[in-house]
Amino acid sequence: MSTRQQGPAQEHRTVSRVVTILELVARSPAGLTLAELSTALEAPRSSIHYIAKGLAATGYLTDDGVYTLGPAVEALLGAGTASVERIARPAMESLHREFDETVLLCLRAGEQIIYADTIESTRPVRFSAQPGERRPLYPSSAGRCFLAYSSPGFRTDYLRRHLPDLARRAQVDDELARIVRDGVAYADQRVTPDLGGVHAPVFRNGTHVAVLTVAGPISRIQPLLDPLRRAVVAQAATLTTQLTHP
Repeated sequence: MSTRQQGPAQEHRTVSRVVTILELVARSPAGLTLAELSTALEAPRSSIHYIAKGLAATGYLTDDGVYTLGPAVEALLGAGTASVERIARPAMESLHREFDETVLLCLRAGEQIIYADTIESTRPVRFSAQPGERRPLYPSSAGRCFLAYSSPGFRTDYLRRHLPDLARRAQVDDELARIVRDGVAYADQRVTPDLGGVHAPVFRNGTHVAVLTVAGPISRIQPLLDPLRRAVVAQAATLTTQLTHP
């Protein structure tokens, strides 16, 4: 006999507030402030702030002074017609055929990145990652690419909390500025000495939504760095066009 409780579904206040916050923000492309959310829900700011911060930490909201939908919503709705993963797959397959190194599509979820899709190298020695795996924004190389294109307020706050050393923080700030200037990021041998990688940003309507990555042993990546950079950047640019003008 089943022991599952029967009965009608019941409203749960916290769940209702989470859903309402997401619905309100989804209908407000310019974003909503904490005060606006609090007023709309007729709830104390402290309660809404607690929920909104949790949604931002998991990537369902982005907090740039106002709350907007975060990249985790894109991942959740991956089967949709505008799915970044679906559109990116041919570009990933092309890079995999050309270089036979591991190709990854990375999305941001709060203070982490998600490997939304991966195609692993066929070689015995390779960079290995599974879809759904998460990494911190720092010190991961793809994460630094996301940091480079994040809002100044978020970036400053994140680095202050994760890099207390002022000299190292200044170095990272310089590196992030270089990523924006050059439009490409590279694996940091100080973090992963044996790993090489190239990471290029992907945009939709001017908003940074993904990072296209090719990664493998540094002994194989380094000799091909220039053609690999050109190929990854070109494919990322093509994805940007496809996402902006579907």
